Amino acid sequence: MAAPCGRGALPLVFVAISAALLTYNALVSSRSGLLLPLASSSFPTATASSSSARRFHTAVTASGSVYNTWQCRVMYHWFQEARRAPGGGEMGGFTRILHTGKPDEFVDEIPTFVADPLADGDQGYIVLNRPWAFVQWLQKADIKEDYILMAEPDHIIVKPIPNLSRDGRSAAFPFFYIEPEKNEKVLRKFFPGDKGPITKIDPIGNSPVIIEKESLARIAPTWMNVSIAMKKDPDADKTFGWVLEMYAYAVASAIHGVGNILRKDFMIQPPWDLEIGDAFIIHYTYGCDYDKEGKLTYAKVGAWRFDKRQYTEKPPPRNLPLPPNGLPNRIPQSVVTLVKMVNEATASMPDWDTYAAG
Repeated sequence: MAAPCGRGALPLVFVAISAALLTYNALVSSRSGLLLPLASSSFPTATASSSSARRFHTAVTASGSVYNTWQCRVMYHWFQEARRAPGGGEMGGFTRILHTGKPDEFVDEIPTFVADPLADGDQGYIVLNRPWAFVQWLQKADIKEDYILMAEPDHIIVKPIPNLSRDGRSAAFPFFYIEPEKNEKVLRKFFPGDKGPITKIDPIGNSPVIIEKESLARIAPTWMNVSIAMKKDPDADKTFGWVLEMYAYAVASAIHGVGNILRKDFMIQPPWDLEIGDAFIIHYTYGCDYDKEGKLTYAKVGAWRFDKRQYTEKPPPRNLPLPPNGLPNRIPQSVVTLVKMVNEATASMPDWDTYAAG
């Protein structure tokens, strides 16, 4: 296994040239599965960390949809709360990477970098824009921190996050549904045998991940190209579906020899995780539906529910209902805490009522 990339090993400009970064349209050959050469480009030279060598910058990609935007507003509220709290000293700046090509009305509320979407379109898979957006941000932004936390709009930070990465290894959450060994046949198109055993590919996506900025500079263009190549490959597209770019990030990380510390305590995912425990993030990707007795009715609309997909066209109103009397003790702490934290965030925003009604 290749040694992990350590901070300070190479200047960012040389790193980026070595990684052969360019525009996303240097694609992968769908027949050979081999990366085509990328023309050289460079990142800005590294700047010194503002106050702590371990501080990390939080970055969240966003599509600009109503659905994505209200989640970003809630997420940024809790990021600020965590950073102000005792123990938040390693949480540095924040950027919403908006891959719409144009600013929106929230650029003054949420620190935002505007990235271009894929010129050829996302092929109906919106997150295909994510790696290309990160490439642009890393090229053009003045990122003062030496580390990056890649997060998502539907993350709520429940307590201050320390820098969990160590000794050149990233910190990442292991996903049970990312199964490299099970999918070795398809993955070998993008991770050939001379790169090592398939077990070098960790069961991760790009988020949540805390990673050295220099390591992400190496990974990002490869992540971009592998994502596009997988989407163009019928077998990979069918096999990986909505988690395709997660697999692409895991492959790119392994190609560049960046190891990962797998942290199950990085986040929880209600309704399956019942307690907050030691977790730093609530990821509310799944619907939470319960009958009148407080029994989970997953995939079936319940008598009481919270599902972010209820609010694709309009943001959720303030004061979302909590479980009715008698149910709070039966519905998991994780779910009740999630709804309370959404309510607290929306209550803090003076314009939320008019925004939600718009």
